[in-house]
Amino acid sequence: MTFKHPVIRVSAIRKAYGKTVAVDEVSFDVNEGEIFGLIGPNGAGKSTTMECVEGIRTPDRGSITVLGLDPRRDVYELQERIGVQLQQAQLQKRIKVWEAMHLWASLYRKKPEAGEQLLQQLGLAEKRDAWFMNLSGGQKQRLFIALALVNDPEVVFLDELTTGLDLQARRAIWELVRGIRDRGKTVVLTTHLMEEAERLCDRVAVIEHGRIIDIDAPQRLVDRHCPERSVTLATRDAHAAECLGRVPHAGAVERHEQRFTIRGTGDGFVTDVIQCLSENRITVTEFRTELPNLEDVFLKLTGHSIRD
Repeated sequence: MTFKHPVIRVSAIRKAYGKTVAVDEVSFDVNEGEIFGLIGPNGAGKSTTMECVEGIRTPDRGSITVLGLDPRRDVYELQERIGVQLQQAQLQKRIKVWEAMHLWASLYRKKPEAGEQLLQQLGLAEKRDAWFMNLSGGQKQRLFIALALVNDPEVVFLDELTTGLDLQARRAIWELVRGIRDRGKTVVLTTHLMEEAERLCDRVAVIEHGRIIDIDAPQRLVDRHCPERSVTLATRDAHAAECLGRVPHAGAVERHEQRFTIRGTGDGFVTDVIQCLSENRITVTEFRTELPNLEDVFLKLTGHSIRD
């Protein structure tokens, strides 16, 4: 996918609270029309970074531009052009869905019909008369997305959007986020869920202890930092070990009774294993590949799991 010019530019920002440095010399660009993710564990500095970009917090030093505007100096002009969903967002318990939408629409001088259309698009039309407190977790997140979109923003910020949701609700939200990008919007999100980042993001910035460790497309990060792949198979063929040992770019072949594990590098490694089995007419009763992912990248870069 080809992206246009940067719409967000963050250069060497720092934010500290007393002796605690939350964001330390962070720099990145976000291109028009992409989904860009800030990924890392809780407390890594993702939300603080995003809040500085949104203009909610002021960095101690460094510079930020969003759509060519300064988030602090041009705050009112920028608010008209961005949409924000906060991590700890809440509404009054007894506000109705339609009331929230109409209120937000009025703040941006939009007609109520704009809110009603979003409720329809996000699958909330049947809940328009429900109180906020009676919505499920997924429905609340859909409502917060709708509120973030009511002013038809150019850039949308989503902070830990699916935390606490079950898998079905999470995947439904992912589809909504893809739909936002497909409508020509730029999306910036934070997440500590690596599967979410892999499924959604065109590029990600890996953050740990307030610093960016690396930035790239998820698959390119995997290819760069964790090139090894592995194949596990089961066979009774007596010549399997000898044949598998000749697979190009393969390391040592591990064997446990009739089960073999072969590790290697390169995009063609798994294909080479399959070709080896075919050429030598080796019959297998089990075949499983293990490919590295962003979780493995984070472990490689930081020395610990993102869940630790």
